[in-house]
Amino acid sequence: MGMVKVRVPTAMRPLTDGTAEVTVEGDTVRDVIERLEVGYPGFRERLLSDEGSQRRFVNIYIDEDDVRYREGLDTPTPSGVTLWLVPAVAGGSGS
Repeated sequence: MGMVKVRVPTAMRPLTDGTAEVTVEGDTVRDVIERLEVGYPGFRERLLSDEGSQRRFVNIYIDEDDVRYREGLDTPTPSGVTLWLVPAVAGGSGS
């Protein structure tokens, strides 16, 4: 099982007592999320829908690759990679 660094966005840092990066074990993105939930309750509901799919407004990257364009939540997480949790930002032009 790989040791994965997880970069926690500011909006989710209350779940980690303000920590910007945590390390967890997991063979896939889904494993990492489940381990996050055990250590830091509240992650699963922020990252996954009730059906267990990735929420639309949260992007998950392994290093620089969006997992949606790989194997989704089943994307392997080899030891040493960084998992980035990036909430989608709403916005638009002011005109």
